[in-house]
Amino acid sequence: MPVFQFNPPERFIAGTVGQPGERTFFLQAVGEGRITSVALEKAQVEALAGRIEELLEEVHRRFGAPPGDDSTPEDEGPLEQPIEQDFRVGTLALAWDAEAARVIIEAQEVDESGVEELVEDDDEEEELEVFAEEAPAHRDVLRVYLTPGEARSFAGRALKVVSAGRPDCPLCGRPLDPAGHICARQNGYRPDRLV
Repeated sequence: MPVFQFNPPERFIAGTVGQPGERTFFLQAVGEGRITSVALEKAQVEALAGRIEELLEEVHRRFGAPPGDDSTPEDEGPLEQPIEQDFRVGTLALAWDAEAARVIIEAQEVDESGVEELVEDDDEEEELEVFAEEAPAHRDVLRVYLTPGEARSFAGRALKVVSAGRPDCPLCGRPLDPAGHICARQNGYRPDRLV
């Protein structure tokens, strides 16, 4: 399993490419002359930032203020160029290394083998076994080690990136599009396809 490991990174940020409503979200780690950029969903970025805050609160509650929890300025710079997607994130993991006093963020590549979706009934079982043998057995992983201060800085920027999209409609709360907006509160009808 290829692991892109940064311990410590020179930079680790969340950023976007594209216009609001059509943005692609990235986590980008830079260090030792390498740039690793992984694509993920907006909700994953938001959840990661929230979980980092929860993890650091729990660490503080259990162990007191960890070393390296000092204020780190937020990195406000753009993503490093060129942005080449190394993989798309399927699973995010978060851990605390008490010995090193570091937050560990791990992003695993999405499993696109489709093995689970291939078979619907027993008649196709043989085809599944052949496909499973040919499917890649590894997934790429991005693993980053951050001090508590760096993790807080990352989470702060990530939340700003998430909220910098389209403004919400004051009536229905859905994002406003520059081309127009069908508001469920104004016409009383919201088809399921628009959810």
